[in-house]
Amino acid sequence: MLIHVPEVLNAEELARCLHVLEDIQWVDGRVTAGDQSAKAKKNLQVPGDSPVGQELSELVLRALGRNPTFNSAALPLRVFPPLFNRYDVGMHFHAHVDNAIRPLPGTGFRIRTDVSCTLFLTDPKDYDGGELVVQDTYGAHSVKLPAGDMVLYPSSSLHSVTPVTRGSRWASFFWTQSMVRDDAKRTLLYEFDRSIIATRAVLPDEHPGVLGLTSTYHNLLRQWAEL
Repeated sequence: MLIHVPEVLNAEELARCLHVLEDIQWVDGRVTAGDQSAKAKKNLQVPGDSPVGQELSELVLRALGRNPTFNSAALPLRVFPPLFNRYDVGMHFHAHVDNAIRPLPGTGFRIRTDVSCTLFLTDPKDYDGGELVVQDTYGAHSVKLPAGDMVLYPSSSLHSVTPVTRGSRWASFFWTQSMVRDDAKRTLLYEFDRSIIATRAVLPDEHPGVLGLTSTYHNLLRQWAEL
């Protein structure tokens, strides 16, 4: 399931991110890559222990917490602290699959990466190339979204970032451990939730049809969730 989540960041939050990232110290992006991915990766990244990077990470987490589409699609149990990267001219990330398990910095805990997320921070008119390409059973999907919008997709997907040929492409990226690890079940629950929302728009909450859909959704989630 590949989901476009519009307007995760509002204008003020986006402006804050861009202002901070203009002056921040960027490092080689291979610091968070596994051995195989490091050979395919050429970009820059904000150090995870950077105080201003952590400030922006908290800003993104707050935005995610209030976003109903993200919460419905990802069903998050744990979210890896958002990181930030940039691709300047000639930079790219060849096809790879994200690491299945990642340590949560400073906690001693680990996270299973079920859902990968890319939050675009740069206006697409300001750079050429830099498309996120996600491959699934239906083919390759090229993604280049407005600043402040996000895409989420299964972390098991083969994906890449095409070379930037003009300008610079900035983004936040992170992973989510879902309460429902199976992508097919998450997809069903997301579509089910959207149907409930559409039904509630035309029927009162006390209508037997709304009550039946809602109770079935929660009973499925109760059966499939891992906490």
